[in-house]
Amino acid sequence: MANDIELLASYWTISAGLPHTDKEYSPFDFTDRVKAVAKAGFKGFGIWHSDLEHVLQTRSLKEMKQILDDNGIKYVELEFLTDWFLQGERKRQSDIRKKTLMAAAEVLQARHIKVGDFFQEKTPMPRLIDAFACLCKEAAEHGTKICFELMPFAMIDTLSDSLAMIEGSGAQNGGIALDLWHIVKLHMPYEEVGSIPLRYLTSVELNDGTLEAPWSLHEDTINHRRLCGEGEFDIKSFISCVRKAGYTGPWGIEVLSEELRKWPLEELATRSFNTTMAQFR
Repeated sequence: MANDIELLASYWTISAGLPHTDKEYSPFDFTDRVKAVAKAGFKGFGIWHSDLEHVLQTRSLKEMKQILDDNGIKYVELEFLTDWFLQGERKRQSDIRKKTLMAAAEVLQARHIKVGDFFQEKTPMPRLIDAFACLCKEAAEHGTKICFELMPFAMIDTLSDSLAMIEGSGAQNGGIALDLWHIVKLHMPYEEVGSIPLRYLTSVELNDGTLEAPWSLHEDTINHRRLCGEGEFDIKSFISCVRKAGYTGPWGIEVLSEELRKWPLEELATRSFNTTMAQFR
């Protein structure tokens, strides 16, 4: 079963960047990161928006693309766009970030751009549908997809609402990003995942952790995730449900961990790859 699996090294797993700070960019060189994940066996590579901006200070998009190609990277994931459904100054700042991500998506031939919300900004569904449709239309012009990441912190935090927004947009290149961490923390039955129409299942990420924690959900999310097989999640059952839905794309591994941020780059890449692949055997 593992022979047909391709893994994507999600940004936070191998970057050692500090989430929600002014040091979200990776201290590891871009080329070194790409080489490390390729050597470990990954076929996909994730880039966070602030890291993209940091890399572009010394390299062009064309140079980044060449590095990815030289190392056999088939899938590029770009993230993260917030506030795309709001108005005013926050929307204006979001549009600036969007422009950077869209330009990068075209040159890097990104598979998708992840979007969402971290602040539970309650917003009427008609506005969300219109905003998502506009995002997808612009993404199509740059040759990429838009996927909404379902999470407890977002303006909509149920599968039904997420699908209502995506379906309502009528976009052929719009879908949903399923991160096992958020599925577990939302207490969503895995069977719901198996019922998602395949055309809307754009991205899937794996990880592990504890079912309960003594700290806040935010602290748990950004500092205490674990590599696959090192926690309490039923990862194999989740994989089974996703495959039942017909998903055949790359599988991301997203582990935000205070401990892992101290590891050497090659160990991060190798351990992340091996522990994730073990879930498919």
